[in-house]
Amino acid sequence: MALIKAVRNQTTHYGWGSIALHWLMALAIMGMYPLGLYIDSLTYYDPEYTTVPNWHKSIGILVAIFLIIRLGWKAINPQPTPIESHSDLIKRITKLGHAGLYLVLITVLISGYLISTADGRAISVFDWFSVPALPELVENQEDIAGEIHFIVATTLISFTALHAIAALKHHFIDKDSTLNRMLGIKETP
Repeated sequence: MALIKAVRNQTTHYGWGSIALHWLMALAIMGMYPLGLYIDSLTYYDPEYTTVPNWHKSIGILVAIFLIIRLGWKAINPQPTPIESHSDLIKRITKLGHAGLYLVLITVLISGYLISTADGRAISVFDWFSVPALPELVENQEDIAGEIHFIVATTLISFTALHAIAALKHHFIDKDSTLNRMLGIKETP
């Protein structure tokens, strides 16, 4: 029973299930952006021309899987109660910010999938399994999805930075428990 309580969210803090999914996805997302920029710098003759893009695609599919798990976990797991010292405006901004992060992340993942499968080939995920391709949906799908992917990935990394800055502001300036909740540190009465 204690293990289940530690994994699930409580009224004062997130459980280890939410914490693990949050930080695993955060690290993957923050690593994927520079990896994507590096991929853009590669030429056909670079030794990493096929390897690094395959890593990027594989990690992207794993992020998509973890996002599905995270959204399912969020649906069946109670959220901690809002921090009392936060104004209604801050609470609304927080909800909108999280919704925006999810929407942008979903758009990045879909556009990445559409780039990777535009030629009709499945995505091999670290040679563990493959994700099948859809037929080409629009002419020049790879180019269109590529433009969208870059713009939305840049938006995602910007939102991620704002999210981190807001958490640090809450921790160091407001001195509330916002960051501690996602670190698994319980509030003290």
